[in-house]
Amino acid sequence: MTRKATSETETLLRHWREAVPNDRLAHLIRDAARALVRGLTVRLAEHQVPFGHWSFLRVLWEGDGITQRELSDRAGVMEPTTFSAIKTMEQLGYVARRRRSDDRKKIFIYLTPRGRLLKQQLVPLAEEVNNIAVEGVPAEHVMIARSVLLAIIENMARDEVVSEKPMPSTRVIAKLARRR
Repeated sequence: MTRKATSETETLLRHWREAVPNDRLAHLIRDAARALVRGLTVRLAEHQVPFGHWSFLRVLWEGDGITQRELSDRAGVMEPTTFSAIKTMEQLGYVARRRRSDDRKKIFIYLTPRGRLLKQQLVPLAEEVNNIAVEGVPAEHVMIARSVLLAIIENMARDEVVSEKPMPSTRVIAKLARRR
């Protein structure tokens, strides 16, 4: 680990353990997620794969031949982001966009052989990051953490349905802010 990374980690841990030990769980989850993303980003970069493509590849490895909208929904990102990523991934030779004879209106996203091959290279990197993340943590604690995080996801999804408020895009929020 570099001296800078060690210092940043020590500062972050001191913050959580001393300054705000009872701060909101959302902040702790965000910091943990950032650390995981950084670990995976470094490893993906060694294969010239941007982290932004990771979510899309994971979805497509589970089943390609889906529309851009379906891909956006499954990856949890807005359609313009998906469009940009797919365009780049197509240029890199990871995916192909095609129309199907049964639905000429929609464009479907398919993995290319090169895109499929990436799974063998990249999934072990994600597994490595996960193994590093839980090193020294008893298996039963990992299971509890997974259970808690899944419950949080479920509770927040239920809240979103009950509130009936759609997730606003960054563009919409920016327009509202400019109107003030």
